Amino acid sequence: MDSILKIEDLTVKVDGKEILRDLNLEIFPNKTLVLFGPNGSGKSTLIKAIMGFENYVVTKGKIIYRGDVINDLPTDERAKKGIGVLFQNPPKIRGISLRQMVDLVSQKPGHKDRLVETLNLEGLMDRDLNVNFSGGEVKRSELLQVLNQHPKLLLLDEPESGVDIENIAIMGKVLNGFIREHAVSSLIITHTGYVLDYVQAQHACVLIDRDIRCYDDPRKVFEDIRQYGYEKCRTCRRK
Repeated sequence: MDSILKIEDLTVKVDGKEILRDLNLEIFPNKTLVLFGPNGSGKSTLIKAIMGFENYVVTKGKIIYRGDVINDLPTDERAKKGIGVLFQNPPKIRGISLRQMVDLVSQKPGHKDRLVETLNLEGLMDRDLNVNFSGGEVKRSELLQVLNQHPKLLLLDEPESGVDIENIAIMGKVLNGFIREHAVSSLIITHTGYVLDYVQAQHACVLIDRDIRCYDDPRKVFEDIRQYGYEKCRTCRRK
């Protein structure tokens, strides 16, 4: 099966410091890959490099999306090609409402209303984006925006971070339904693993010491991390 995203020997520098080195990773169509890793291992750097963010400089290797090398594409072109990202800490934007932002990014305007209701965001649509939103409201707002882009590849940076169980459950239900209905692939970055209680995933691996290790069933990987910590991953040979 051809991958929707293939990372080959990727080396990334941020402000002149090498964060990722010779990284290899694949995500397959209609599959969800969970990426675990300790804080500071480079998980968020990987997502930002895939999206082509400024200051995340690829010095070696390839980012291949649906068969095309996208190393030189600007961020907006990558989004137009179908890569969507849910940020861990999105900015507050005064002067633009959540409704205006969703209308701006929406690929299928008729799809918006159903998601607004399911994500319980009716009361936030005409408020400034993320201004005085709770942690759960920010995450649900982000999810509404990214799903209205109708991406083929979803990049989720710690979606459970700063969110209570009720909000994680709502987001998980929406994500599972969207992924099934629209045949979406996804990469979910997590530190805690709690997202596994709410989002269906087929594969997992660990980013540690600039290397990908422990490819296995997501629950198996998470249980090993909970029992032994990330130290076991340093000796794991499941690659």
